[in-house]
Amino acid sequence: MASEAAVAMQREPTDKEIKLVIGASSAGTIFEWYDFFIYGTLASLIGAAFFPAGNETLQILLVWAGFAIGFGFRPLGAILFGYLGDQLGRKYTFIATVTLMGIATAGVGFIPSAETIGLWAPAIVILLRILQGLALGGEYGGAAIYVAEHAPTEKRGYYTSFIQASVVGGFVLSIAVVLACRFLIPEEAFNAWGWRVPFLLSIILLAISLWMRFKLNESPVFQAMKAEGKTSKNPFVESFVYPGNKKRLFVVLFGVTGILTTIWYTAFFSGMSFLRGPMNVDDLTVELILFFSGLISMSFYLLVGKWSDKVGRKKPIIVGAILSLLLLFPTFWGLGQLANPGLAAASEATPVRVEGTGCSTDPFAELFDREQSDCGKILETLTAAGVAYSVSDASELKLFAGNEEIAINIAWLNDGTARRDGIRGALSDFGFDFSEQQPGSMRILGIVAILLVLGALSALTYGSVAALLAEMFPPKIRYSSMSIPYHIGAGYLGGFLPLIAGYIVARSGDVYAGLWYTWVVVAFGVIVAWWGIPNDPEAALDEAH
Repeated sequence: MASEAAVAMQREPTDKEIKLVIGASSAGTIFEWYDFFIYGTLASLIGAAFFPAGNETLQILLVWAGFAIGFGFRPLGAILFGYLGDQLGRKYTFIATVTLMGIATAGVGFIPSAETIGLWAPAIVILLRILQGLALGGEYGGAAIYVAEHAPTEKRGYYTSFIQASVVGGFVLSIAVVLACRFLIPEEAFNAWGWRVPFLLSIILLAISLWMRFKLNESPVFQAMKAEGKTSKNPFVESFVYPGNKKRLFVVLFGVTGILTTIWYTAFFSGMSFLRGPMNVDDLTVELILFFSGLISMSFYLLVGKWSDKVGRKKPIIVGAILSLLLLFPTFWGLGQLANPGLAAASEATPVRVEGTGCSTDPFAELFDREQSDCGKILETLTAAGVAYSVSDASELKLFAGNEEIAINIAWLNDGTARRDGIRGALSDFGFDFSEQQPGSMRILGIVAILLVLGALSALTYGSVAALLAEMFPPKIRYSSMSIPYHIGAGYLGGFLPLIAGYIVARSGDVYAGLWYTWVVVAFGVIVAWWGIPNDPEAALDEAH
């Protein structure tokens, strides 16, 4: 097979063409990830509209379950669109993915609430999330490969890093649109119907993205393969039988994607959920903090991509993963201290203890019509409030703050609202602060600084990945080979992170316990990456196969 270096020499893309390639691919990626992330950004309002439940813990877990379902279908989208991308071409495949994503996202804005159509509401939401997952499974591979196959070797890490930064750009755009809607629409109206506007905006973003992508030409590498009749007959099968590919697939799944995706979602979504949930920071404040943190973080991905052109793709990933293992818990402890210092101080000064039998929580008890124990109900309420506690077995249910017993009202055990208000009211007398937090300017700067540290860790493990993956796999099966392990890892290891971490927190009562999921996945990933990522990628983009 002719080398890709030789193919590229047939007609080098001009600077103008490369800028258009990067601009159109990056913009489309921003819009597509905006479509996917707007669900997570508006998680609390989506929960109220489509997943009403008797308690806030179950409601947010149901929302994250819907979030995870979309990710669960990404691998299927990778197989489907990877096949089309290797057979029909890069350009028209990711035009199809962005169209499907735009339609599915806009559809969420039209769904009546569960109060109006009952269980049909969450069912339709889940169906649209599945379509989004399928679309996203084909988007990343197409955009990354398209840019990589146009880029000169010495700038490939830098040029493809715009695709990585665009993923964060989609998250930032989702927050920017929500902020704009909050400023333009009164709060009561926004909570009632205004939250649908960001979903409906996808129609406009889809039109812009299609206009830009239709202006693009097909990748020169694919054009040459097509002209020579050397495209794969079955790229899915060949991805598993091509010499050396099984090791590559394993390394990409656990040593690349497992690391980057868990760090990314921990930094952005776990950070958002942590501040909004147990830390009880005002929604608008959280959105502003994440907007500016994300906007600044986008530049980190470009710097890392450029750095990787000098030091290789492996070094930034290993450095970022090891630093993540060292800094993950300290950064979130710092967030807790800055976001709600009164809660942290009270928990330390006045430890909360629960005595009783059957003292374990069952977050999905109501969903599956199981009976939650009385002690479990108390623990669930404490966890939702961000209150750390210890548990000891006893014949009688009791709640203590320090050495003082808090009388448990019988109404608390049968009414979730009464239980929440009663327990929070009682603990407030011991210095626990459950009021909506609006941190001062210095605390906000501290929170932003910590989020930027998390953003930098994400950039180290993500900024060079598009170039690395394109370089690892042969061109005729590149779309399938890089998309399948990437989206299995991102879909399951990353997409299920908010649900798994939330469940761990709900079961343990420790608001930081969910971080262990990220830590374990990254620790295993470091071992695989150290072993499996070549110091010099095989550079399939530059060598004959």
